Amino acid sequence: MRQEEIRNVAIIAHVDHGKTTLVDRLLYTAGVFRENQQVEERVLDSNDQERERGITILSKNISITYKGVKINVIDTPGHADFGGEVERVLNMADGALLIVDAFEGPMPQTRFVLKHALALGLRIVVVINKIDRPGSRPEEVLDEVFDLMVELNASDEQLDFPVIYASAIGGYARFAPDDGNMNMIPLLDTILKEVPAPDVDPDGPIALQICTVDHSSFVGRIGVGRLSSGTIHKGEAVLVIKNDNTRYNTQIKQVFTFEELGKKEQKEVHAGDIIAVVGVEDADIGDMVTSREHPIRLDPIEVEEPTMAIVFEASTSPLVGREGEIVGSRQLRERLMREAESNISMRITELEDRSGIEVAGRGVLHLSVLMETMRREGFEFQVGRPQVILKKDADGKLQEPYEEAMVEVPGEYVGKVIEAFGAAGGEMTDMYARGEVTHLVFRIPTRGTMGLRTRILNATRGEAIMFHHFLEYGDYCGDFTGRKNGSMIAMATEKSVAYALDTLQERGRLFIGPGEDCYEGMIVGESAKESDMVVNVARSKQLGNQRSSGADKAIQLTPPVTFTLEEALEYIDDDELVEITPLSIRLRKRILSASDRRKAQKTAVQ
Repeated sequence: MRQEEIRNVAIIAHVDHGKTTLVDRLLYTAGVFRENQQVEERVLDSNDQERERGITILSKNISITYKGVKINVIDTPGHADFGGEVERVLNMADGALLIVDAFEGPMPQTRFVLKHALALGLRIVVVINKIDRPGSRPEEVLDEVFDLMVELNASDEQLDFPVIYASAIGGYARFAPDDGNMNMIPLLDTILKEVPAPDVDPDGPIALQICTVDHSSFVGRIGVGRLSSGTIHKGEAVLVIKNDNTRYNTQIKQVFTFEELGKKEQKEVHAGDIIAVVGVEDADIGDMVTSREHPIRLDPIEVEEPTMAIVFEASTSPLVGREGEIVGSRQLRERLMREAESNISMRITELEDRSGIEVAGRGVLHLSVLMETMRREGFEFQVGRPQVILKKDADGKLQEPYEEAMVEVPGEYVGKVIEAFGAAGGEMTDMYARGEVTHLVFRIPTRGTMGLRTRILNATRGEAIMFHHFLEYGDYCGDFTGRKNGSMIAMATEKSVAYALDTLQERGRLFIGPGEDCYEGMIVGESAKESDMVVNVARSKQLGNQRSSGADKAIQLTPPVTFTLEEALEYIDDDELVEITPLSIRLRKRILSASDRRKAQKTAVQ
């Protein structure tokens, strides 16, 4: 039986194709906000980092009511590092809005998410957004979307998709690019007409598969999923079937539905709606909440394994405690274990020797978002270089993760990009020109992507755009060279002086300016040579008792190189660490003392 008064729609798109802005417009059109209400842009990007980075990190559930039909909208992340979120939440939807930029067309991450949506048999509504953008080419982009769907083995029914042309920023949707309509009504009408109502059995036994886990400090874990059968009541006794087939009885303490921008507690909810339940204490992705008398088991939800791991340790810096309030290893461990409860796409385990905690995720961005969150909470800690997670196949051969990378670059820099990828173990799989821009597609080991974006931007004078996402596990391709340049390492714990930095900037690139706190073993710059060099950043000019005949030259320092968290993680070598505090990101050697480093090198050689 179809629940005609409900539609469940996921919104999928590549980063920056206007997905969250489009949701804003739908909320306005459906009258969620009062006419005079002050509302921030991208209202669903509620997390500070989401607003600053301009990306969606966590999937969100909202609902709007249009013509008496409740439309549950699931906003999904567009970045492949957060693909763990996307794969799960698509299970709650019956259809998907695929948003594609009218200038850029389908991008690598569009492909990644669309593949999952098509495999689940979702009805796709294509929204070609930004039709008011200069250089937009909606008809060509429509052809590219069709070709992509054919390539991804879409069924004949899926290939007969409806198309809406929109400008999210302008607040309008149209059935044709130039039909003159200036509101979002065509898109809402298309959702009602084209997205199928959930096909469920409201009178059958309860069947709820948990697709997302929320966490509250008051009630613990909250399981979110679509009720595919039965009617669930507050206080009802249910059976929980875990992924490993273990079972236990529990009681549903609270049931919520998603109403507009928040949750609303209900006494009972009928099949077809997306709900959140409190009472399943160890709720996990794929768990079934079902009837005790007639248990139902749905297919398990596959969550792709993490491909990259990093070790978090309590800070051992001489400056520890100056900028952060939380510095202990016990607090660090407790915070990460708390993260493990709510962030299912990360795998968090303590090392056997208890020297640190290994956090495995889908990429450097995925891991750095957690670090940024923690430093804003007042934590000080240090992390090593991210390492890819290796596996062995059935024959015992070593396997490593590979990524598909796409680079858009002006034609004059194509040779430099191919050279940079070749040095990082990449192979070019496709190349085509679109106007003055050339698109290059590579298959590259995940190890090779570390620091590659910076090298590409330097080689192309900042004109390249690069995206990459996990492709598959393939044969280990052996060792390849990492960073060629050595480091400049401070020799003592002192403040840096402009006179010393003036001399040092001739020997490489500096990462610090004058008047900054430094300590022995801290990396203060990049040497122009391959070997590391220990430098004195506090050397000041020796003043004699006679005047010099010539005036002192004015010191002119080149601005220091500053790293974002992702750039720092990609820059460091295996024997180096990133020290993260609420105010600073510093690079340092794992062994701070120069004499101890020399001893360690001798031991390694022997």
